[in-house]
Amino acid sequence: MFFKRAITKSTSTYSQAVEALRHEIDTADAIIIGAGSGFSAAAGLAYAGERFDRNFPDFIAKYHYRDMYSATFYPYDSLEEYWAYMSRHIMLNRYTEDGGTVYQTILHLVKDKDYFVITTNVDHCFQKSGFSKHRIFYTQGDYGLWQCSEPCHKKTYDNEVAVHRMVAEQSDMRIPTNLIPHCPKCGKPMGMNLRCDNTFVEDEGWHLAANRYEEFIRRRKNLHVLFLELGVGGNTPVIIKYPFWKMTSQNQNAVYACINQGEAVAPREIQKQTICINEDIGKVILNVLQLNKIN
Repeated sequence: MFFKRAITKSTSTYSQAVEALRHEIDTADAIIIGAGSGFSAAAGLAYAGERFDRNFPDFIAKYHYRDMYSATFYPYDSLEEYWAYMSRHIMLNRYTEDGGTVYQTILHLVKDKDYFVITTNVDHCFQKSGFSKHRIFYTQGDYGLWQCSEPCHKKTYDNEVAVHRMVAEQSDMRIPTNLIPHCPKCGKPMGMNLRCDNTFVEDEGWHLAANRYEEFIRRRKNLHVLFLELGVGGNTPVIIKYPFWKMTSQNQNAVYACINQGEAVAPREIQKQTICINEDIGKVILNVLQLNKIN
């Protein structure tokens, strides 16, 4: 890693940082949003706590899960039980909720700008909230897609109709056996199109989105670009955080803004080009919108 010195937090006051962010959003030639799980959590789409307890009481009672994420990796006794859990998980996180006010607010701030979104989230909340699907790159997959678990071929399949049916017809924490999805090519069970291991399928749609993202960056690399990082933690920093740091350091006209409660930091090498705000994302972007209305 080329950043060898310690990372640093912003020394600005909260009001100064919010005003600086408002100014950058208003004046940037292009805005690249990088969103992690903290952004969906700020929108109320938490994987633990009351939301989890309310939607999975039977599974929690049996297996004593602590959160939705760990429950997806549990070694269930049967595919009927696995898909009973997963179909409810998918329904809740992909087809039921859209992210609400937080996503709508960030859309309002950038909708008239030249923007692109790269996200490790797999819930499609950006697209469901009105962001252009041609300006989004979902790097880690999509809850709405299945793939061969092998995989025997590089194609994904929409699962919305099947998931709705699984949820409607399950009982006693099991789906009917005839609803278990199988690969149409080899007959093996289907799996989720999520980057959990080396079986992840990067299908045609994934590559088209990756190419659009790379082309967006290439055409704007020397412009006044705002790299706006929202809720990206330390689990997969090589996808959004480190590239944003590197591209900022290579472009004197770029600004890196990080909003992440308790984790907003940046390398000293780009400190003069950085806005770090250690606050709730929803609060910050709402305050930015309010400043826009005043100005």
